[in-house]
Amino acid sequence: MKSFKEFKNISELPPKISVFPLAGALLLPRTQLPLNIFENRYLEMVDDAMSNNRLIAMIQSNKDEGDELYNTGCLGKITSYSEVANSRMLITLSGICRFNIGQELEVVTPYRQFQVNYERFSSDLIKGCGEEEVEREKLIESLKKYLEYNNLTIDWDAISNSSTELLVNSLCILSPYKTREKQALLEAETLSKRSEMLIAMTEMSMTSSPSTEQIQ
Repeated sequence: MKSFKEFKNISELPPKISVFPLAGALLLPRTQLPLNIFENRYLEMVDDAMSNNRLIAMIQSNKDEGDELYNTGCLGKITSYSEVANSRMLITLSGICRFNIGQELEVVTPYRQFQVNYERFSSDLIKGCGEEEVEREKLIESLKKYLEYNNLTIDWDAISNSSTELLVNSLCILSPYKTREKQALLEAETLSKRSEMLIAMTEMSMTSSPSTEQIQ
């Protein structure tokens, strides 16, 4: 598979995109999201993307509103792809830039397509943007408390070797919070605000019963 292209300007991004609605699935810039594709309409979407620019978008569905989607999602590029048994595909999406959806397009494809606008999130294309404003040690301390409270373990070497941007965004993706909370993390204006929001959610979550598992 070809190497991942880094987009320099939002003008390079497609104004019309295919969307994969999935509640609880979060994609953020420069993170990776593995997906197991099995519905026929999304198998077709992946096939179409692979024969074109390999770009599709993740957006959360709002279960409280039927088939309605949240207004903000994230564009991703398929950077890993394999066909497996039972007519399934395993893909990995690498996040590029968030967007706001506009008009839904009238299409003949079984999957939905939208006009989108990236202007609000143009800084997503700048690697590490806002890292210096994040209180990394405060985030790590909150993570330690959460792990101890729930009797969990984590790969601390991976944490130490991660950039601040990757650390914040990866923890958001792995977080066990509900769709609405994850959407708030996605829509946070800056990396530091996302980190602060994640810390607040983590502190609030430590009122539930502990569980025993490992964060990968």
